[in-house]
Amino acid sequence: SHFNKIRQNSRGGAALLKDSIPITEFSASGPFEGHDLLRRGFTSVKNELLPSHPLELAEKNFQLNQDKTNFATLRNIQGLHAPLKLQMEFRAVKQVQRLPFLHSSNIALDTLRGSDECIGFEDILNDPSQSEVMGEPHMMMEYKLGLL
Repeated sequence: SHFNKIRQNSRGGAALLKDSIPITEFSASGPFEGHDLLRRGFTSVKNELLPSHPLELAEKNFQLNQDKTNFATLRNIQGLHAPLKLQMEFRAVKQVQRLPFLHSSNIALDTLRGSDECIGFEDILNDPSQSEVMGEPHMMMEYKLGLL
């Protein structure tokens, strides 16, 4: 019966078939999609693995946990307004960034957290010149602005 439907619609079959299949069906999606290097950078198997050590998750969320503890202490000492004001300042500082293809040191955020005078692991071994994220500047700006 399927063959009969195709044969009956043989005159306009090509137009019907063309109009019935949306173009989005041909885009790469699902488990077999291609990886877009310009937009997402190189893939890393390390990011897809589960934590290998019980402390790895705690270390990954250290700054978030530290901020929560500081906000709770600040609330207990100074009241509700102090952590709310500090969170608003954090949000404002996080919005100010350089262009997407340039490394940003986030010095204002470090100053708000009080970590601007501390030398940490990421200060020494986070050299932007050795970064693997660099891409084409025009493409990255168009993606950030939603033109792509």
